[in-house]
Amino acid sequence: MRGLAAVVMLQGHVFHSFTSNTYRNGSAYTLSQFFGGMPPAFFLFLTGITLAFLMDSSDKKGLTPLAKWKTALRRSSYLFLLAYLFRLQLWLFAFPKSPWTDLWKVDILNAMGLGLTAMSVLAFFTTAERVRWGVVIGLGIACASPLISGLDWSGQPALLKMYLVPDVNYFSFFPWASFVAFGVSAGSLLRIIPSDQTEHLMQWLAVLGFGLILTAHYFSGIPFSLYESSDFWLDGPMLTLIKLGVILVTMAWGFVWNEYVLKDRWNWLRQIGTTSLLIYWVHIELVYGRWFWMWKENLTVGHTLVITVLVILLMLGLSVGRTRWKQLRAWVGASGRVPQASSLRSGS
Repeated sequence: MRGLAAVVMLQGHVFHSFTSNTYRNGSAYTLSQFFGGMPPAFFLFLTGITLAFLMDSSDKKGLTPLAKWKTALRRSSYLFLLAYLFRLQLWLFAFPKSPWTDLWKVDILNAMGLGLTAMSVLAFFTTAERVRWGVVIGLGIACASPLISGLDWSGQPALLKMYLVPDVNYFSFFPWASFVAFGVSAGSLLRIIPSDQTEHLMQWLAVLGFGLILTAHYFSGIPFSLYESSDFWLDGPMLTLIKLGVILVTMAWGFVWNEYVLKDRWNWLRQIGTTSLLIYWVHIELVYGRWFWMWKENLTVGHTLVITVLVILLMLGLSVGRTRWKQLRAWVGASGRVPQASSLRSGS
């Protein structure tokens, strides 16, 4: 799932950065950006799953509630640190053309950090209770998003607004953190069901996913609303539920693909998924930095598609290189000698 989200993200960013304005009203660019809006939801949902796994592991270790909470907070602190290191690197590479305010831009890593900080309170509950509370909190955040947008935020600190208020330029807590909460629920559910029931769970998740997509799409088209003002593409709860439905269907597909098609064989999507953070960090600088300024907003759809394929292949090579490097370090550390290439390819 993470690898698929990374590939969709790559194509969306390449098209956004390189396609000429002449072609931006065409169907190819529109579809690219439409699907390109899904990866952040995937990444946040999967971050919630890993948080659920971490909290369940803390439960099994017998840690006190306070210790479990601190463990979850350390994960969010790590993401906040990465978020600001990422912004600092972008700012330094773009200096002197980058304003200092770019250092405080709320990006997807910031959203992950804040989302995990908020969800860390679920460490005080049991894994079974987190299944229910994750859904409740996720729905609460999604449904509250139009209300947050409608409040008067004039006079409030700009950074506070960037972190909380829905905005097309930022990944604010409302509604993006809802996907972290839904991920905590899903991850907790995966931890409490018997392993031989996983296939049945995935079947039901697929059914639930399709149901969410169809139901939310229907209610998004009715001529009245519970809110005085709501923008479907910005803070609409129905859009959040549609994205959640897509995530659940993809989750079921990923299970089938890995369990019955790939099994233990190497797969390029899974490879990219294992290094998605590195790929995100590098490709943002590559695609939006000053490296290929002569092509920015200057290419046809065909040329942009070629660049997209090249960027994906480059990121795959980076991912494989990173994995091989880690294997090499582990091998040398364990044996004290340099391995042959065949040992690295086999993963031994």
